[in-house]
Amino acid sequence: MSDALHPLRAQVFMFELWVPITIAAAFLQNVRSALQKHLTGKLSTAGAAYVRFFYAWPFAIIYCLSLNTFGDFAWPEPNELFFLYIFLGAVAQILFTVFLIWLFSFRNFTVGTTYSKTEVVQVAILGLVILGDTLSLTGIVAIIISFFGVMALSVSQSKISWMNLLKGLTEKPTLIGLASGVFLGASVVFYRGGALSLGGEGFIMQAAFALAVATVIQTVLMGIYLKFREPGQLTAVLKNWPPALMVGIAGVVGSVGWFTAFTIQNAAYVRALGQIELVFMFLTSVFIFKEKSNAMEILGILAIIVGILVLLLGK
Repeated sequence: MSDALHPLRAQVFMFELWVPITIAAAFLQNVRSALQKHLTGKLSTAGAAYVRFFYAWPFAIIYCLSLNTFGDFAWPEPNELFFLYIFLGAVAQILFTVFLIWLFSFRNFTVGTTYSKTEVVQVAILGLVILGDTLSLTGIVAIIISFFGVMALSVSQSKISWMNLLKGLTEKPTLIGLASGVFLGASVVFYRGGALSLGGEGFIMQAAFALAVATVIQTVLMGIYLKFREPGQLTAVLKNWPPALMVGIAGVVGSVGWFTAFTIQNAAYVRALGQIELVFMFLTSVFIFKEKSNAMEILGILAIIVGILVLLLGK
């Protein structure tokens, strides 16, 4: 009897595990972003983005080695599909950063920035097209509710109107913002596809191995870019190693959470729950920095919370 129930227990455990892992990853992403802001005056935007990879890859590899040595996890057997997915995911994540940086060069970048946050919806679409990941009706409703919450929060914080969002659909900053959301969503889906392509019964080593390979690829690609397009930035990255190291550590621990959650669960659900990061930021601004909030911000946060609850209770 117990043997017959074992697979069911394993499925329930894996399903529930992605929830706290995603919440922890979202929190650590918030921490990494806060630490990264301290580097913007010392490094270029691309240089500040690069530290999250450069100071993360050694820890990603150490994590894999530790799982193999101390956790007795077998090394995965990578295949051509794995390397294709991971390479595409790494490039897509870099392009997301590039497009987002490009977006900030426009005077009217606020509308485009708002559209860049449509990534959860795009993850759902890309996940279905690329990996065949389907969503339940409850999941779709939860994503739609939280999506409107994110949009409302963005509108209130950037002080633009809903009419401006509609009017700006054909403007260049909007298209760039949508493109950045597409690339971020694509990176998530490709990473999940890469981890799943490794096969095996587990998920911890598959996620860790995918993260390590992706981080090394990104370190090399962005390193080449900085070497030839922004001379001196690699030296600056090394000189500012104390704060940059903290960014790398927070980033890699958070990425371990994201990759593990993506391997366990549909990426659209993970990113939808990951929007709890916005709730963390809102609570921090209200209770720690004593900043005032308007009705639209509160409405947006409540919608995000409702969307998350619908997602979790529905599942």
